[in-house]
Parts: sequence; structure tokens; C-alpha cells
Amino acid sequence: MADFIIGFHAIEEALKNTSERGVLYICRNMEKRNTRLESMGRTNPKITVKKIAKAEMDKMVPRTDHRGVLLQLKSSSSSPLKKNEMSVKEFLGNLKDDQSATVLILDGITDVNNLGAIMRSADQFSVSLVIVPTRRSAQANSTVERISSGAASYVPTASVANIVREIEVLQSNGFWVYGADMDGEALHNVKFPHRTAIVMGSEGSGLSQLVEKRCDHIVSIPTEGHIDSLNVSVATGILLYERSRQLKVRS
Repeated sequence: MADFIIGFHAIEEALKNTSERGVLYICRNMEKRNTRLESMGRTNPKITVKKIAKAEMDKMVPRTDHRGVLLQLKSSSSSPLKKNEMSVKEFLGNLKDDQSATVLILDGITDVNNLGAIMRSADQFSVSLVIVPTRRSAQANSTVERISSGAASYVPTASVANIVREIEVLQSNGFWVYGADMDGEALHNVKFPHRTAIVMGSEGSGLSQLVEKRCDHIVSIPTEGHIDSLNVSVATGILLYERSRQLKVRS
């Protein structure tokens, strides 16, 4: 199946930001709000707008809730998660000596819905870089772009082969690394430093053993419910909010 961008907000952000040629497919009997996307497509000289029947669109993306609109970009590098991709070394090279930064490290997030929601939180709370492993992890695709509501267009990312090695690189550049786990120190007692990296573990098993050992601190979110843990995307949002709040208080 071709790689399409799906979802109103994801398509809207892609049309605003892409420099690639592409095709915007719209169903003839489309939803009203898709007229905005059609207008954006027609004013972009690199985008061709094609009206097609719903049955044809259904064949293009089987078993997908496309809502009558699809965007296909010519370059495989045009995915929002690929657009802002850089290496950890490049990211560190761009940091000023006195600059604070927040890095989010995802240790085996395999659900694309969780990755999309996390990317949305990363954008909302001004994360400087999201690090995603190249193996045993969800990767950029149309679902991630849709769930993030286009936020993935704005979040710098680094795809890495070895998380532990990149944690060590961050630590050697002034970052303190906080892993999230239920047995960690309560979040309200934690004061995040100038340069902070937060590590979120996988949906099922949490932080991998090697990654947890390499963290400087382990932090937890106190809860009072009947279920013993939060969804990883929800937990990420809470931790990023607290990090963002502390930065604002200091400034």
C-alpha cells in the first residue's frame, strides 16, 4: 500500500510545511471541512488535487477511516517524523553552552497510537528532541501522523540503534537522565535540572534493564486509582507538563 497521510489535522500541517510534490485525493461527496484542505491544495503549486469516488479511495487505503481525503507526497523523506530528523550529535552541536533542553527517550514504544499521542504532547510541551530506537519500536507512518494531529511536523527526532550509548552521550554533555517507573521517587519531590532527559519504557514491560541501570534517577507519578499504572502516553504527558512547568517557574 502506498504511504498516505491521513487525518484532517495531519494533512493540514503537511500542506503548510511540505516542499515536496504530491497529490491530494478528495472524495467527490466530501465532508464540509475538507473544502479547506482542497483550497489549501489548490493554492500550493506543488500539489495536484484529484477528485475521486469514495469506492476508489476505499481501495487505496483498505480498512482505513480516511474521512474522504488523502495526501500522498512523492518523497519518502517527507513524512513529518522524517522531516525534522537529526542525529543526537547534530542536536548537541546546535545547543548553546548555557541553553536548557528537554530530551524525551522512548525505550520500546510499540503502539503507533501511543507514539502519535506522545508526539503531540512533545510538541505541546516544547520537547527539544525525541529519541526513538530503530528496532523493536513503532516508527513514523500515517497513523502516527494522524494521531499526533500534525504535531509530528514540528518535533525534532533522532532514530538511534543503541539507546544506552545515546544516553551516555547526553550525560557527557550535561544531561541528567530520569527513567519513569512505578517504584521511583514521587514526581512532586523531583526538581528537574537545566538539561533533562526523560526515558519512557514500553507499554508492557517498562524500562529495559540496561536502560534503567544507566539512568541517573527513577521517577514515578503517584496515583490513587484501582489500576496500578497509567497508559504510557498519558504518563508521558504528565511528566512533560511538570518539566515544562518547572522551566517556566525558573524563568
